[in-house]
Amino acid sequence: MIGDLIHSMTPTTPLDLGERVMHSFHPDRSAYWRDHAWLAAGAMALGMGILWAIGNPHAWTGAVGGLAAIAVRGFYVASDELKARWDLTDRRLLGPQTRAVRLAEIKTVRGLGSAVQVITAAGDKHLIKYQADRAGTEARIRAAAGV
Repeated sequence: MIGDLIHSMTPTTPLDLGERVMHSFHPDRSAYWRDHAWLAAGAMALGMGILWAIGNPHAWTGAVGGLAAIAVRGFYVASDELKARWDLTDRRLLGPQTRAVRLAEIKTVRGLGSAVQVITAAGDKHLIKYQADRAGTEARIRAAAGV
């Protein structure tokens, strides 16, 4: 039972008495693969650049390696990442596993690519990844938290 809570990609924190979920944020499959395409392009360029810089006559293999690394990672973690869910309640932001942030503790909400980063007054950082409408996700959290 406890192992299920620790490895769950959905909120496992129970709602307080009278607390209600106002919105749930789910990852978007298109945003996931688009982000991985950008990661692959960067890894390919970096791999080729490093091989070229050290004088390897087969610098093109860096592109193959970079693409392969990101593709394997993308397919391997997709099943977990695309199940992640964050719930915005009238009191808290509840994330995968036991993550829970009181709305009054939220200091900063900002976009990073297709993700939304939430930073608390204590400096804790949470990332809501692969959002189809990142600006909409940011706006909902800001409005609820009053930031």
